[in-house]
Amino acid sequence: MAEMIAQINDVINGFVWGVPMMLLIVGTGVYFTIRTGFLQFRKFGYAMKHTIGKCFHKVEAKEGSVTPVQALTTALAATVGTGNIAGVCGAIAAGGPGAIFWMWVSALFGMCTKFAEVTLAIKYRERNDKGDWVGGPMYYIKNGLGQNWKWLGAVFATFGMLAAFGIGNMTQVNTIATTVGSAITQFTALPESTLKIVYLVIGIIVAIISAMVYLGGLKRIGNVTEKLVPFMAVIYIVGCLIVIVTNSQHIGTVFSDIFRGAFNPSAVLGGAIGIGISQAIKKGVGRGVFSNEAGLGSAPIAHAAADTDSPVKQGLFGVFEVFADTIIICTLTALTVMCAFTGNNAIDIPFGQAAGADLAITAFSTTFGGKASGVVVAIGLTLFALSTVLSWGLYGTRCAEFLFGSKIIKPYQVLFCIFMVVGATMKLDLAWAIADTLNGLMAIPNLVALLLLSPVVVKLVREYFADPARELEKKK
Repeated sequence: MAEMIAQINDVINGFVWGVPMMLLIVGTGVYFTIRTGFLQFRKFGYAMKHTIGKCFHKVEAKEGSVTPVQALTTALAATVGTGNIAGVCGAIAAGGPGAIFWMWVSALFGMCTKFAEVTLAIKYRERNDKGDWVGGPMYYIKNGLGQNWKWLGAVFATFGMLAAFGIGNMTQVNTIATTVGSAITQFTALPESTLKIVYLVIGIIVAIISAMVYLGGLKRIGNVTEKLVPFMAVIYIVGCLIVIVTNSQHIGTVFSDIFRGAFNPSAVLGGAIGIGISQAIKKGVGRGVFSNEAGLGSAPIAHAAADTDSPVKQGLFGVFEVFADTIIICTLTALTVMCAFTGNNAIDIPFGQAAGADLAITAFSTTFGGKASGVVVAIGLTLFALSTVLSWGLYGTRCAEFLFGSKIIKPYQVLFCIFMVVGATMKLDLAWAIADTLNGLMAIPNLVALLLLSPVVVKLVREYFADPARELEKKK
């Protein structure tokens, strides 16, 4: 039975993460880029000033909402996850150095896709029974396209509600448990039975932490992510920079390999490995989308709760979100791995084979040593995965609420926490594969809605930047 389910899932997964779907996702970003006059490039400075520049301004959100920055960090908590480490390593190994170039390309256009998603989330959000702002693809489908399209919103919500148990729960907690377990075994050998107990304890701890956050509602999630995301990002970024600076003599070679490998992989790798340009594009774009989630429709659920008076103003946070996730953090992972492996102090990258966080651990070990590198990656992955769990708990809850009403919130969150304990102690190859498929399926109704509502996005952009007050704002 499990084998048959796996085979069916493989077929569906091949479609939702295949070349046609990647072209649709990137194509949607290209379409919005053109329709908005290359907004993410033309207004990049303005977007950074009014997003990251606002992070240092302390403000209080009104009842039923969070601050714009808290909405951003909640969304970033979900996107900055294992994909930034394991996903990037996998893209390099399977697609060669050129995969990073195509990851950048997908992110540059994904900035505009995420901008459109967040803008529509604010435009068509509504209050729930508890007085909280709720929104996301299911709401801009229902409120933007009309009641006749509500079924499409229900399709998105169903995929999102189920995907949250896998991609944002069991697999993340399992990553925390196994990574921490691996770090511990570098210092002391543990039998398998003891390791399983360690995994169980870790699962229980993560479930308790998550339950305490969920009990505090929307504002507590925002308060936690506002502090957790910058902290975890700084730790990981500093670790990466130390490795990169230590191997700085190889940076020129690394960038050369990335750009040459994007269009002629065999020139960098040799033809024997069997990685062609199509493989580089597929792995780069696929892992890029998986990491920053542009087009998947998840992040707008967090942004919909922002205390803002302008859909476009919050949409600019979507531009920064993709930039921070892929252009900064994913690039740092790629440079760390490739700079470390370009030197004479490490084994070769296993091109053409599957790879994950183990590749990052080996890269860090060239500078920090074996035991310390395991600890660095374990801390990074633990914080990344924990933040993902917290945000996806919100996403899954909002999707379930759309389908069943506010009465489902607490039961869903209790079940969500129970699955964390289950995920920590199981082998999750099939669960990961199914969750990956459901995550990709979320994109289909979302992309349909984005394209149909594109005139609304274009109109909002024109009105926002045509406002005379905006010109005064830019001069300040």
